[in-house]
Amino acid sequence: MIASSPQPVRHANDGVSRPAHLGARDHGGNLDDAITRFGGEVDNWIDLSTGINRRPYPVPEIPPHSWRRLPTQSDVSRLTAAAARAYDTQAAILPLAGAQAAIQLVPRLARTGQAAILAPTYNEHSASLEHHGWRVREVTSVDQIAGADLAVVVNPNNPDGRAHRPEALLDIARTVGLLVVDESFTDATPELSLAARADMPGLVVLRSFGKFYGLAGLRLGFAIGAQETISRLASDAGPWQVSGPAIAIGCAALADVAWRHQTAARLADDVRRLDSLAQRAGWSDACGTHLFRLYTTVDAAATQDQLARHHIWTRRFPWSPVRLRLGLPGCEEEWSRLATALASA
Repeated sequence: MIASSPQPVRHANDGVSRPAHLGARDHGGNLDDAITRFGGEVDNWIDLSTGINRRPYPVPEIPPHSWRRLPTQSDVSRLTAAAARAYDTQAAILPLAGAQAAIQLVPRLARTGQAAILAPTYNEHSASLEHHGWRVREVTSVDQIAGADLAVVVNPNNPDGRAHRPEALLDIARTVGLLVVDESFTDATPELSLAARADMPGLVVLRSFGKFYGLAGLRLGFAIGAQETISRLASDAGPWQVSGPAIAIGCAALADVAWRHQTAARLADDVRRLDSLAQRAGWSDACGTHLFRLYTTVDAAATQDQLARHHIWTRRFPWSPVRLRLGLPGCEEEWSRLATALASA
């Protein structure tokens, strides 16, 4: 980890040291660490360490009652209806405070046993399962998942963008007790989504709102599945799982089909643009999704530091000394700053 990080803590499963202030797990978005080492103010940094769209959905005017009163069931029903249309599903839907809230609840859906996670991937899945007593086995191929009591596949995967056809995942679902498919980065590639089949017993699909819509601070996400499964999650989640403002903004954004299509097209262009910059910088093995890219560098730590001196923060990983992940810049000024930083290497 970077030199100024707090005393690291060793995760039980993977032997990797991570900063204590992150609950023993490393994440992007840790600008406090970057500022401690390289100075500056938060607003002066370009944070490319996350996979969050830096050109967010334009927030509409929020009705005053969204702030004054608790959300009603009719409010939540409007949001779930908007999500059902956007995700093209007739399965049951539970809005939550981000996909992370769903990840915390999933381990309670079945009796603890052996869980298989396609890795490397978002480390909160493993941590949540282990916290609830699951024996977690990290695998490198979906073929190794069969027979698990619970399995997790992030599709497309974070951080390498590995993608799996819905039909292949349905085949896997029939070989495990419960399959959880985290679709946090699927909005721009809806053909990968299993949401339309999420009413199948033994399948739960998780969706993140904040990443694609660029409103991560809103804390909104969805669990999609069979009615019995979603009812159990709702019971564990308790009342008022999402805020009134999140409902108002979520309803407007999810219904805006034109913005969704235009954003997906723009992100596809931006991916090509970032890959071109990376190639000119001598990086290779480009992969990822429409919201982030993963590259092979000569030295990820040195490259991260180089960009940080220009107040551009990126993401490196404890399991690789050469892999570096970047989100996509949001405006021309950010693209220009990144190009300048890369040219100064």
